[in-house]
Amino acid sequence: MLNKVMLIGRLGRDPELRYTQSGSPVATLNVATDESYTDRDGNKVERTEWHRVSVFQRQAENCANYLSKGSLVYVEGSLQTRKWQDQSGQDRYTTEIKAQRVQFLDRKGERGQAPDGAPGDWGDGGGQRQRPQGNRQGGGNRPPQHAPQGRQSRQDEDLGPAFPSEAGMDEVPF
Repeated sequence: MLNKVMLIGRLGRDPELRYTQSGSPVATLNVATDESYTDRDGNKVERTEWHRVSVFQRQAENCANYLSKGSLVYVEGSLQTRKWQDQSGQDRYTTEIKAQRVQFLDRKGERGQAPDGAPGDWGDGGGQRQRPQGNRQGGGNRPPQHAPQGRQSRQDEDLGPAFPSEAGMDEVPF
């Protein structure tokens, strides 16, 4: 059986970092994805879906340190439903995404600039690494990486829209 979730979206607010009784860090992210389509009458309809994401261990601390409201992230994980009781003793259920991997997708300088050497893929070690964006304290021990001579990176370079609906890709057949 398969329980896999992959999202690309923007944070609706700053990550919330807390610690379990045993001292393990847990961060909660609220990630927005959007979708747009044209209804029968030819009107464009836009819809935003909100996803609650739980991130654990070192990955949680990195999210809290380098992400902020509006940050663009890729989240990979699985759906998990938890049962809890409210103050009146009623059973309540919460379905959330348990993240195995969070990758920061903002361009360097877009949300501030992270310290040199701080990677942006805080998952299980696979995949492409990018630097996180943010202006919070942290660091790494790698030397600064510079663009090769003749190829200067431009912070004002437009890489296109973050969501398919912003690019007019409403009718993509997948």
